[in-house]
Order: sequence, then C-alpha cells, then structure tokens
Amino acid sequence: MSDIGLHTLKGSAIEPRLDELAHLRITVFRDYPYLYDGSFAYEADYLRRYAECPESLFVLAEDGDALVGAATGMPLAKDVAEFRAPFEQAGFDVKSVFYYGESVLLPSYRGRGIGKAFLAKRERHAAERGFTTVAFCAVERPDDHPLKPAGYVPLHGFWRSQGYERHPELATTFRWKDIGEPTETDKPMVFWLKSLQ
Repeated sequence: MSDIGLHTLKGSAIEPRLDELAHLRITVFRDYPYLYDGSFAYEADYLRRYAECPESLFVLAEDGDALVGAATGMPLAKDVAEFRAPFEQAGFDVKSVFYYGESVLLPSYRGRGIGKAFLAKRERHAAERGFTTVAFCAVERPDDHPLKPAGYVPLHGFWRSQGYERHPELATTFRWKDIGEPTETDKPMVFWLKSLQ
C-alpha cells in the first residue's frame, strides 16, 4: 500500500471531489453483485446527503492524483428512514450507531490492505465520537444468479475476519436498475454490525 495515499475528509470538505466520487461509485458498482446501472444525477443527490452532514467521514484512496477508492460513513440517526427503520424496529438506539455508506475500490487495487484501512479509519472515527456500534448493509443475490461470475467469492469471510457479524434480522430493500434491465427493482439488503464496546 506504500504507493497509495489515504486521506480523510469530513462533511462539506468533500465537495470538490464529489464528481470524482460519483464516477467511482458508478464504475465499481457496475460489477457483480450490485450490477448497478447508475446515473450521475442520482449519485450527486445521494452523495450530497453525506456532504451536508458535518459528522460524515470520507476516506479517500489515491494513486497520485487519481481517486481509486473511497469509503464513507455518517451517524445512522442522520441517514434516511430506509436505513434507520430496521434498527428502530429491532429496538436499537440509532444515535449509538455509525453507518458506513460504502467501500468502493477499483479492482486492480484490491488485496493490498486498503479495505482493512477503510474499516479501521471509520471505526476509529466512530469510537472517538462515542458511537458504540458500526454497521453497513450489503446486497444479497441468489446463488444461481445468471450474472454471477465463475469463481465469485463474497466478502463475508473478510468482513467476519475484521469482527463484523451478519444480522439477517436487520434487513431492508433498495431499488435500483440492474445492468440490462428496463426498470428498477427491489434488492434485498442485510446489515452487518460490529460492537466498539
């Protein structure tokens, strides 16, 4: 990782990099399992929520001047109802949870410890601000999905190795348009949690 710079920004400090981050999300999420046929307009609106939250965090991975990866997070209490609702229904204090928006990294930079660094920096940020739980959600595709690449291995093992636990009782759905599909459809999303206590 010695040739990759990691930089953190908070809240509105990300604004000069929002377009780059939007393009990176669209590029990475086109791959399985997300298969996201993204639009720049949606990305700009989505990322604006993070930029407008003073407590949000952006961890940027750069190769020279090129943005090759990014990880985001914000207090769950400040995020949209679709993310909060499963926690509220399960009796969680959403004010105690720091939510990770995404980790995106170009394929050629994977396997070099950047993903671990993304998690560690967000955990530290959350712990320093008194959050007791960190969480993220991930799409779940059927095992026989026709676009599943041969040899595909989900990230479950990596997440577990970093102390995260899958919580199938905390689930939601989100709509987006898959590559090659005419309309948006609901996708099942399951949350993973780690206690910082």
